[in-house]
Amino acid sequence: MASVLLTQAQAQVPVIRIDGSSTVFPITEAMAEDFQTMVRGKVRVTVGVSGTGGGFKKFCRGETDIQDASRPIQQKELEACRAKGVKFIEIPIAFDAAAIVVSTKNTWIQQISIPELKKIWSPDAQGKIKKWSDVNPAWPQERLNLYGPGSDSGTFDYFTEAVVGKAHSSRGDYTASQDHNVTVAGVTQDKWALAYIPLSYYEENKSKLKVLGLIGGEKSPKKSEPVLPSRETVETGVYFPLSRPIFIYVNEASLNKQWVAQFVKYYLKEAPRIVPEVKYVPLPAKAYEMGLSRVQGKKLGTVFGGHSEIGLKLDELLNREGSL
Repeated sequence: MASVLLTQAQAQVPVIRIDGSSTVFPITEAMAEDFQTMVRGKVRVTVGVSGTGGGFKKFCRGETDIQDASRPIQQKELEACRAKGVKFIEIPIAFDAAAIVVSTKNTWIQQISIPELKKIWSPDAQGKIKKWSDVNPAWPQERLNLYGPGSDSGTFDYFTEAVVGKAHSSRGDYTASQDHNVTVAGVTQDKWALAYIPLSYYEENKSKLKVLGLIGGEKSPKKSEPVLPSRETVETGVYFPLSRPIFIYVNEASLNKQWVAQFVKYYLKEAPRIVPEVKYVPLPAKAYEMGLSRVQGKKLGTVFGGHSEIGLKLDELLNREGSL
Protein backbone atom coordinates (compact mmCIF):
# COMPACT_ATOMS: atom_id res chain seq x y z
CA MET A 1 0.00 0.00 0.00
CA ALA A 2 2.80 2.40 0.90
CA SER A 3 4.51 1.86 -2.46
CA VAL A 4 1.22 2.54 -4.28
CA LEU A 5 0.76 5.79 -2.37
CA LEU A 6 4.35 6.78 -3.12
CA THR A 7 3.83 6.13 -6.82
CA GLN A 8 0.67 8.24 -6.78
CA ALA A 9 2.49 11.05 -4.98
CA GLN A 10 5.32 10.94 -7.49
CA ALA A 11 2.84 11.08 -10.35
CA GLN A 12 1.43 14.33 -8.95
CA VAL A 13 4.82 16.08 -8.86
CA PRO A 14 5.24 18.45 -11.84
CA VAL A 15 8.04 17.55 -14.25
CA ILE A 16 10.30 19.90 -16.19
CA ARG A 17 11.51 18.03 -19.27
CA ILE A 18 14.92 18.88 -20.74
CA ASP A 19 16.91 17.11 -23.45
CA GLY A 20 19.63 17.76 -26.01
CA SER A 21 23.33 18.42 -25.98
CA SER A 22 25.76 16.20 -24.07
CA THR A 23 28.07 19.23 -23.99
CA VAL A 24 25.55 21.40 -22.14
CA PHE A 25 24.33 18.46 -20.02
CA PRO A 26 26.81 18.92 -17.10
CA ILE A 27 25.67 22.53 -16.61
CA THR A 28 21.96 21.76 -16.79
CA GLU A 29 22.33 18.65 -14.64
CA ALA A 30 24.05 20.71 -11.91
CA MET A 31 21.33 23.36 -12.17
CA ALA A 32 18.60 20.72 -11.94
CA GLU A 33 20.14 19.08 -8.87
CA ASP A 34 20.54 22.37 -7.01
CA PHE A 35 17.07 23.57 -7.99
CA GLN A 36 15.35 20.37 -6.88
CA THR A 37 17.19 20.55 -3.55
CA MET A 38 16.12 24.18 -3.11
CA VAL A 39 12.42 23.44 -3.76
CA ARG A 40 12.56 20.28 -1.63
CA GLY A 41 11.15 17.84 -4.16
CA LYS A 42 8.14 19.92 -5.20
CA VAL A 43 9.17 19.51 -8.84
CA ARG A 44 11.17 16.92 -10.77
CA VAL A 45 13.64 17.99 -13.47
CA THR A 46 14.62 15.32 -16.01
CA VAL A 47 17.69 15.95 -18.21
CA GLY A 48 18.19 13.72 -21.24
CA VAL A 49 21.21 13.47 -23.55
CA SER A 50 19.95 12.91 -27.11
CA GLY A 51 22.55 15.22 -28.63
CA THR A 52 21.73 18.69 -29.94
CA GLY A 53 20.14 17.36 -33.13
CA GLY A 54 18.21 14.59 -31.39
CA GLY A 55 17.04 17.02 -28.72
CA PHE A 56 15.74 19.54 -31.25
CA LYS A 57 13.59 16.81 -32.82
CA LYS A 58 11.82 16.37 -29.48
CA PHE A 59 11.77 20.09 -28.69
CA CYS A 60 10.19 21.01 -32.04
CA ARG A 61 7.50 18.37 -31.48
CA GLY A 62 6.66 20.09 -28.20
CA GLU A 63 7.81 17.12 -26.10
CA THR A 64 10.31 19.06 -23.95
CA ASP A 65 10.24 22.36 -22.10
CA ILE A 66 13.91 23.24 -22.52
CA GLN A 67 16.50 22.25 -25.13
CA ASP A 68 20.23 22.10 -24.38
CA ALA A 69 22.20 23.05 -27.52
CA SER A 70 25.90 23.31 -28.27
CA ARG A 71 25.21 25.16 -31.52
CA PRO A 72 22.37 27.37 -32.79
CA ILE A 73 19.11 25.98 -34.12
CA GLN A 74 19.41 25.16 -37.82
CA GLN A 75 17.05 25.91 -40.71
CA LYS A 76 15.43 22.44 -40.87
CA GLU A 77 14.85 22.57 -37.11
CA LEU A 78 13.34 26.04 -37.39
CA GLU A 79 10.95 24.73 -40.03
CA ALA A 80 10.04 21.76 -37.82
CA CYS A 81 9.27 24.09 -34.91
CA ARG A 82 7.16 26.35 -37.15
CA ALA A 83 5.20 23.35 -38.44
CA LYS A 84 4.25 22.40 -34.87
CA GLY A 85 3.71 25.97 -33.67
CA VAL A 86 6.59 25.79 -31.21
CA LYS A 87 7.93 29.25 -30.39
CA PHE A 88 11.05 29.67 -28.29
CA ILE A 89 13.53 31.95 -26.58
CA GLU A 90 17.23 31.44 -27.38
CA ILE A 91 19.58 32.05 -24.44
CA PRO A 92 23.40 31.78 -24.50
CA ILE A 93 24.54 30.36 -21.15
CA ALA A 94 28.30 29.73 -21.38
CA PHE A 95 31.38 29.50 -23.59
CA ASP A 96 32.88 26.22 -24.66
CA ALA A 97 35.51 25.03 -27.11
CA ALA A 98 36.43 21.89 -29.00
CA ALA A 99 39.69 20.62 -27.52
CA ILE A 100 41.98 18.47 -29.70
CA VAL A 101 43.30 15.66 -27.52
CA VAL A 102 45.67 12.72 -27.78
CA SER A 103 47.02 10.09 -25.41
CA THR A 104 49.51 11.09 -22.73
CA LYS A 105 51.77 8.47 -24.36
CA ASN A 106 51.91 10.57 -27.52
CA THR A 107 55.41 12.14 -27.62
CA TRP A 108 55.60 13.38 -31.21
CA ILE A 109 52.96 16.11 -31.35
CA GLN A 110 52.37 19.26 -29.29
CA GLN A 111 50.30 21.33 -31.71
CA ILE A 112 48.12 20.98 -34.79
CA SER A 113 46.86 23.39 -37.44
CA ILE A 114 43.43 23.84 -38.97
CA PRO A 115 44.74 22.67 -42.40
CA GLU A 116 46.08 19.49 -40.76
CA LEU A 117 42.75 18.90 -39.01
CA LYS A 118 40.93 19.44 -42.30
CA LYS A 119 43.25 16.97 -44.00
CA ILE A 120 42.40 14.42 -41.30
CA TRP A 121 38.64 14.92 -41.01
CA SER A 122 37.47 15.81 -44.55
CA PRO A 123 35.20 13.23 -46.22
CA ASP A 124 37.80 12.55 -48.92
CA ALA A 125 40.32 11.58 -46.22
CA GLN A 126 38.45 8.33 -45.69
CA GLY A 127 40.51 5.47 -47.06
CA LYS A 128 43.46 7.79 -47.78
CA ILE A 129 44.63 9.34 -44.51
CA LYS A 130 45.22 6.19 -42.49
CA LYS A 131 48.51 6.86 -40.71
CA TRP A 132 49.94 9.74 -38.72
CA SER A 133 52.62 10.10 -41.40
CA ASP A 134 49.91 10.60 -44.06
CA VAL A 135 49.16 13.93 -42.37
CA ASN A 136 52.74 14.98 -41.63
CA PRO A 137 55.81 12.96 -42.79
CA ALA A 138 57.55 13.85 -39.52
CA TRP A 139 54.94 11.90 -37.57
CA PRO A 140 55.09 8.09 -37.05
CA GLN A 141 54.16 5.61 -39.74
CA GLU A 142 51.55 4.18 -37.41
CA ARG A 143 47.78 3.88 -37.73
CA LEU A 144 45.84 7.06 -36.91
CA ASN A 145 42.86 6.09 -34.74
CA LEU A 146 40.17 8.77 -34.68
CA TYR A 147 37.49 9.34 -32.04
CA GLY A 148 34.74 11.94 -31.85
CA PRO A 149 31.06 12.73 -31.32
CA GLY A 150 28.22 11.24 -33.32
CA SER A 151 26.36 13.08 -36.06
CA ASP A 152 23.52 14.18 -33.72
CA SER A 153 26.04 16.15 -31.66
CA GLY A 154 26.23 19.93 -31.83
CA THR A 155 29.97 19.62 -31.24
CA PHE A 156 30.15 17.52 -34.44
CA ASP A 157 28.17 20.18 -36.33
CA TYR A 158 30.31 23.06 -35.11
CA PHE A 159 33.65 21.28 -35.58
CA THR A 160 32.91 20.15 -39.13
CA GLU A 161 31.75 23.63 -40.12
CA ALA A 162 34.72 25.38 -38.48
CA VAL A 163 37.36 22.92 -39.70
CA VAL A 164 36.09 21.30 -42.89
CA GLY A 165 33.95 24.24 -43.99
CA LYS A 166 30.54 22.57 -43.99
CA ALA A 167 28.44 21.20 -41.15
CA HIS A 168 28.10 17.38 -41.17
CA SER A 169 30.91 17.12 -43.74
CA SER A 170 33.17 14.47 -42.19
CA ARG A 171 34.83 11.16 -42.84
CA GLY A 172 32.82 8.35 -41.32
CA ASP A 173 35.51 5.83 -40.42
CA TYR A 174 36.09 6.89 -36.84
CA THR A 175 34.86 5.72 -33.44
CA ALA A 176 31.80 7.87 -32.81
CA SER A 177 29.85 8.27 -29.57
CA GLN A 178 27.19 10.63 -28.25
CA ASP A 179 28.81 10.17 -24.82
CA HIS A 180 32.02 12.23 -24.59
CA ASN A 181 33.14 10.11 -21.63
CA VAL A 182 33.32 7.12 -23.97
CA THR A 183 35.59 9.12 -26.28
CA VAL A 184 37.79 10.12 -23.33
CA ALA A 185 38.12 6.47 -22.31
CA GLY A 186 39.04 5.44 -25.86
CA VAL A 187 41.78 8.05 -26.25
CA THR A 188 43.15 7.35 -22.77
CA GLN A 189 43.79 3.73 -23.72
CA ASP A 190 45.07 4.31 -27.28
CA LYS A 191 48.56 5.67 -27.93
CA TRP A 192 47.71 6.31 -31.60
CA ALA A 193 44.42 8.12 -30.99
CA LEU A 194 43.31 11.66 -31.80
CA ALA A 195 39.93 13.16 -30.91
CA TYR A 196 37.97 16.37 -30.44
CA ILE A 197 35.86 16.80 -27.31
CA PRO A 198 34.28 19.72 -25.41
CA LEU A 199 36.86 21.61 -23.35
CA SER A 200 35.05 20.81 -20.10
CA TYR A 201 35.53 17.08 -20.67
CA TYR A 202 39.26 17.64 -21.13
CA GLU A 203 39.37 19.75 -17.95
CA GLU A 204 37.73 16.91 -16.03
CA ASN A 205 40.23 14.40 -17.42
CA LYS A 206 43.41 16.41 -17.92
CA SER A 207 45.52 13.89 -15.98
CA LYS A 208 44.53 11.23 -18.55
CA LEU A 209 44.76 13.27 -21.75
CA LYS A 210 47.13 15.60 -23.58
CA VAL A 211 45.64 18.67 -25.24
CA LEU A 212 47.18 20.15 -28.38
CA GLY A 213 47.83 23.78 -29.15
CA LEU A 214 45.76 24.98 -32.11
CA ILE A 215 47.15 27.03 -35.00
CA GLY A 216 44.08 28.80 -36.32
CA GLY A 217 45.40 30.30 -39.56
CA GLU A 218 45.12 33.74 -41.15
CA LYS A 219 41.80 34.66 -39.53
CA SER A 220 43.07 33.79 -36.07
CA PRO A 221 44.20 36.65 -33.78
CA LYS A 222 47.44 34.69 -33.25
CA LYS A 223 47.75 33.42 -36.87
CA SER A 224 50.71 31.00 -36.89
CA GLU A 225 51.11 30.76 -33.11
CA PRO A 226 49.69 27.67 -31.35
CA VAL A 227 47.05 28.51 -28.73
CA LEU A 228 45.94 26.19 -25.95
CA PRO A 229 42.25 26.19 -24.99
CA SER A 230 41.63 27.88 -21.63
CA ARG A 231 39.09 30.14 -19.97
CA GLU A 232 41.01 33.23 -21.14
CA THR A 233 41.65 32.13 -24.74
CA VAL A 234 38.07 30.92 -25.18
CA GLU A 235 36.47 34.02 -23.64
CA THR A 236 38.56 36.38 -25.79
CA GLY A 237 38.14 34.34 -28.97
CA VAL A 238 41.91 33.84 -29.33
CA TYR A 239 41.33 30.07 -29.43
CA PHE A 240 40.05 30.38 -32.99
CA PRO A 241 38.00 28.98 -34.66
CA LEU A 242 36.98 26.36 -32.10
CA SER A 243 35.57 28.68 -29.39
CA ARG A 244 31.78 29.03 -29.30
CA PRO A 245 28.82 30.02 -27.14
CA ILE A 246 26.43 27.28 -26.00
CA PHE A 247 22.71 27.67 -25.33
CA ILE A 248 19.43 26.68 -23.84
CA TYR A 249 16.18 27.12 -25.79
CA VAL A 250 12.98 27.60 -23.80
CA ASN A 251 9.56 26.70 -25.21
CA GLU A 252 7.43 29.85 -24.87
CA ALA A 253 4.33 27.84 -23.96
CA SER A 254 6.24 26.13 -21.15
CA LEU A 255 6.94 29.49 -19.51
CA ASN A 256 3.25 29.56 -18.60
CA LYS A 257 4.08 26.74 -16.18
CA GLN A 258 5.15 28.24 -12.85
CA TRP A 259 7.97 25.79 -12.24
CA VAL A 260 9.54 26.15 -15.69
CA ALA A 261 9.59 29.93 -15.38
CA GLN A 262 11.10 29.65 -11.90
CA PHE A 263 13.73 27.16 -13.06
CA VAL A 264 14.84 29.32 -16.01
CA LYS A 265 15.13 32.34 -13.72
CA TYR A 266 17.18 30.25 -11.28
CA TYR A 267 19.37 28.98 -14.15
CA LEU A 268 20.33 32.50 -15.25
CA LYS A 269 20.78 33.78 -11.70
CA GLU A 270 23.04 30.90 -10.64
CA ALA A 271 24.99 30.49 -13.91
CA PRO A 272 27.94 32.70 -12.82
CA ARG A 273 28.47 30.28 -9.90
CA ILE A 274 27.63 26.91 -11.41
CA VAL A 275 29.12 27.27 -14.90
CA PRO A 276 32.75 27.50 -13.68
CA GLU A 277 32.12 24.81 -11.06
CA VAL A 278 31.50 22.31 -13.88
CA LYS A 279 34.59 23.53 -15.81
CA TYR A 280 32.93 25.76 -18.39
CA VAL A 281 33.66 29.42 -19.18
CA PRO A 282 30.93 31.73 -17.83
CA LEU A 283 29.57 34.65 -19.80
CA PRO A 284 29.90 38.22 -18.47
CA ALA A 285 27.27 39.12 -15.86
CA LYS A 286 25.49 41.42 -18.33
CA ALA A 287 24.86 38.46 -20.65
CA TYR A 288 22.85 36.63 -17.99
CA GLU A 289 20.96 39.84 -17.20
CA MET A 290 20.12 40.19 -20.89
CA GLY A 291 19.07 36.54 -20.98
CA LEU A 292 16.69 37.11 -18.09
CA SER A 293 15.35 40.20 -19.87
CA ARG A 294 14.72 38.11 -22.98
CA VAL A 295 12.71 35.64 -20.92
CA GLN A 296 10.70 38.28 -19.07
CA GLY A 297 10.03 40.18 -22.30
CA LYS A 298 9.39 36.94 -24.23
CA LYS A 299 11.78 37.96 -27.00
CA LEU A 300 11.27 35.06 -29.36
CA GLY A 301 13.41 33.47 -32.04
CA THR A 302 17.02 32.95 -32.98
CA VAL A 303 19.61 35.59 -33.85
CA PHE A 304 21.45 33.17 -36.18
CA GLY A 305 18.94 32.87 -39.01
CA GLY A 306 19.07 29.09 -39.07
CA HIS A 307 22.82 28.54 -39.39
CA SER A 308 25.96 28.62 -37.26
CA GLU A 309 28.50 31.43 -37.39
CA ILE A 310 32.19 30.85 -36.76
CA GLY A 311 34.07 33.35 -34.59
CA LEU A 312 31.03 35.46 -33.63
CA LYS A 313 31.83 37.88 -30.79
CA LEU A 314 29.57 37.85 -27.73
CA ASP A 315 28.64 41.56 -27.87
CA GLU A 316 27.45 41.16 -31.44
CA LEU A 317 25.43 38.10 -30.46
CA LEU A 318 23.72 39.81 -27.54
CA ASN A 319 22.80 42.95 -29.46
CA ARG A 320 20.99 41.18 -32.26
CA GLU A 321 17.23 40.79 -32.47
CA GLY A 322 15.87 37.27 -32.86
CA SER A 323 13.36 36.04 -35.39
CA LEU A 324 11.24 32.92 -35.89
